[in-house]
Amino acid sequence: MSVTFGLGIFGVLISLFFLFLYISICVWGYRDARRRGKSSEYALLVMIGLLFFPVIGVIVYLLIRDY
Repeated sequence: MSVTFGLGIFGVLISLFFLFLYISICVWGYRDARRRGKSSEYALLVMIGLLFFPVIGVIVYLLIRDY
């Protein structure tokens, strides 16, 4: 029973880490767009895109953020 409990705790910690990473990526995208002088609407679109497509969204944003 203690092995199962330990694996459960490990799973919860990994899940919390990925949730924190997910939220951090969204906040970073919004702040980066605002810091680069983009409008708040554009920054909000970036954040929404990162919410729905986290991995592909980061790649696309890194490719288009200088334009």
